[in-house]
Amino acid sequence: MPTKNTTETAPEEQVSTKIRVKIRAYDNKIIDKSTKTIIDTAVRAGAQVVGPIPLPTEKTKYTVLKSTFVHKNARDQYEMRVHKRLIDIVNPTAKTIDELSNLNLPAGVDIEMKMM
Repeated sequence: MPTKNTTETAPEEQVSTKIRVKIRAYDNKIIDKSTKTIIDTAVRAGAQVVGPIPLPTEKTKYTVLKSTFVHKNARDQYEMRVHKRLIDIVNPTAKTIDELSNLNLPAGVDIEMKMM
């Protein structure tokens, strides 16, 4: 009987890396411009983009008395809103990571990038 060479190679699984970008800002117009800038930069660098996914807006309310000691019913109410977006960048290249790290965004935008 002829001998068979039974060295079968298992199909290689591609390990897909992704970058998760969380963006937070007080102004919704600034956060939309920033997400558009990030998405355009990632697409130009040759990565796939999933998102932006709008996350629930965090609302914090503060009540302050108008006068001290008297007129307890006279109050001011303030609300602070934090808008959030989530972007996943799938299969980023070295060029993508380099361009995202050198990105200029407006003041008031907080960005958190995490490799997954």
